[in-house]
Amino acid sequence: PPGGVWQENGQGHMAGDPILLTTNPGRYKAFFYCNSVAFVASLVAIILVQNKLLLKTHVLEAAMVLDLFGLIGAYAAGSCRDVSTSIYAMALAGGVLVYVVIHVVFFTLDHTDTITPQEIEMVEKRRKRLLLFAVLAATVTYQAGLTPPGGFRLHDDESGGFQAGDPVLLNNFPRRYTAYFYCNSVSFMLSIALIILLVNPHLYRPAIRSYALAICTAVGMFGLMGAYAAGSTQHLKTSIYIFALVVVVLFVIAALFLLFLNKNRNTSSQPKPENGEDDKKTTYAKQKYLMLLGILVASVTYQAGLDPPGGAWQHSSEWYDAGNPVMHDNRRPRYLAFFYSNSTSFVASIVVIIILLLEWKDKTKRSLTLRVLSTTIVLDLLALLVAYAAGSSRGWKTSVYVVALIIAVLAYIAIHVILAFLCSHPDDSSQHPENPPPIQEEANGGNQA
Repeated sequence: PPGGVWQENGQGHMAGDPILLTTNPGRYKAFFYCNSVAFVASLVAIILVQNKLLLKTHVLEAAMVLDLFGLIGAYAAGSCRDVSTSIYAMALAGGVLVYVVIHVVFFTLDHTDTITPQEIEMVEKRRKRLLLFAVLAATVTYQAGLTPPGGFRLHDDESGGFQAGDPVLLNNFPRRYTAYFYCNSVSFMLSIALIILLVNPHLYRPAIRSYALAICTAVGMFGLMGAYAAGSTQHLKTSIYIFALVVVVLFVIAALFLLFLNKNRNTSSQPKPENGEDDKKTTYAKQKYLMLLGILVASVTYQAGLDPPGGAWQHSSEWYDAGNPVMHDNRRPRYLAFFYSNSTSFVASIVVIIILLLEWKDKTKRSLTLRVLSTTIVLDLLALLVAYAAGSSRGWKTSVYVVALIIAVLAYIAIHVILAFLCSHPDDSSQHPENPPPIQEEANGGNQA
């Protein structure tokens, strides 16, 4: 639970009891019951979704809305320690809903209510991508808000400056913690508001067509980047480097786009068969595939950056500050390899997701964009492998073993592909003999045997 647990027995508590229950019982109970309501509502919805009759009565939508409001209450109670900050956090969700309503109202002033079946299909596809992002973003930001980077104080300060259960980062770097908290909270509340809006077609159809939800999603992604830059390091220079990585990733994507564009011009003289319906399905499948990979990589790298391998120091000394990653001071080269590889993978995933939210009407540009993003995702996954090799072990020999495992898996796949190719393409002489036998036809229909 937020605030951590007591490590030893003491006055009024036992080892393993939540610290927040002792220091602020009212806030802990509010968090506990809101979180429990959300958990139970989710289980009930999972059970009831198997009943077709309940799907027609909108009971599941009501249970899901109760679930989301429970999450909002639990986040507001568990992510901070004062009432005013909890109110600010909850007000963010209301602000998002008000903005979307105002945006949709101004959009519908100059547009008719008629919508073609093709537009409905496009809106539904975009809805699925937005909902996928919102669900996973809400998951990671909820956990990150309740367990902030640097951990919690396990003992009261003798001078009375802080209590057990307070975030370490709040006491060491209050401005950095404030930036992290509000960026993470904005992303969380935006995700919850998106999920609520995406339930009702009367709400999400005009909101998607007016790009109101796309703007909210982009703001949520930038909120994730701000929270990552503020929470993954305690040095301003390193935070600036993270934003510089965005420029580097955009430069790489632009270079790949120019490379594929030039290659496409050289091969454009060759005619290609066109099948509009199949092309649409293939394009949509690629977009969904890339969006899924981007969101999953962004989720794991966000959590790994805020809670790095090796943990954080719990006490300050002349050599380090409380809340700093332990590996940063003990094995600095290994930590830097992990941190920048993880950060590159995170930033690349965010950029890919934002680009996928755009709609390209031109088929050529859309095709080139998907090819560029596919290559970017491959580079993204390679950076993720480097971060795993650097952060999952403490010896370079073990990291080399991890790389060797990657090579072994690629070799296995290559052998499998070669064998499959040989089996599907036997010797040409067996398929095209010099003297082929005459084709025998059936008497009743003339079909080849």
